[in-house]
Amino acid sequence: MLDFLLQRRSVKAAELTAPGPDAAQLQLMLTAASRVPDHKKLAPWRFILFDGDARAEFGEVLADACAAEAGMRGEDAPSPIRLQTERGRFLRAPLVVALISRIIVKPGVPELEQILSCGAAGQTLCLAANALGFGTNWITEWYAYSSQVASGLGLAQNETVAGFIYIGTPVKRQPDRDRPPLASIVSHWHKQNGGHKQNGGHKQNGGHKQNGGRE
Repeated sequence: MLDFLLQRRSVKAAELTAPGPDAAQLQLMLTAASRVPDHKKLAPWRFILFDGDARAEFGEVLADACAAEAGMRGEDAPSPIRLQTERGRFLRAPLVVALISRIIVKPGVPELEQILSCGAAGQTLCLAANALGFGTNWITEWYAYSSQVASGLGLAQNETVAGFIYIGTPVKRQPDRDRPPLASIVSHWHKQNGGHKQNGGHKQNGGHKQNGGRE
């Protein structure tokens, strides 16, 4: 498993082709994606699947949204080439999964925790697909932030698009890319002189910590 994780690599959406996952493989992938940390079992995420003809059908939604939003911004109408590009976006891979983040008001479960849980679901879906031999590309692009597209997806007011995950068979092996050196992203905490914490927490009068905890 560790070797698998150390070789993980995204594949460009345009370099994914058929076959995509079959029904049984898709079931496995989604089941794995639902087994992520989820404080108080809120399931603050859901998945919308696009395969077969649904990809082209939703392409019409993208093209309509592109034209409508250009008009609302007072811009020239999109060119026929641009609209054709939008119609074909979801055709780049045999399966596209819209990852939807939904915030649920619940005491003790901050919004950030729910967003992180959604991210974990998306990453686990990608890893599950990769484990089955498929390539994945998790992207947003303009339509993830479009109110017109959100309406076409039927999103509720507490829902937003966390991204679109393209899944298919890679047409070629992807070259690796540079990763951040661990020295630039990892540090060891230690108590500093004067009783100050490394993260900026100072002792207050009476021996109380800044965050209210007693020593």
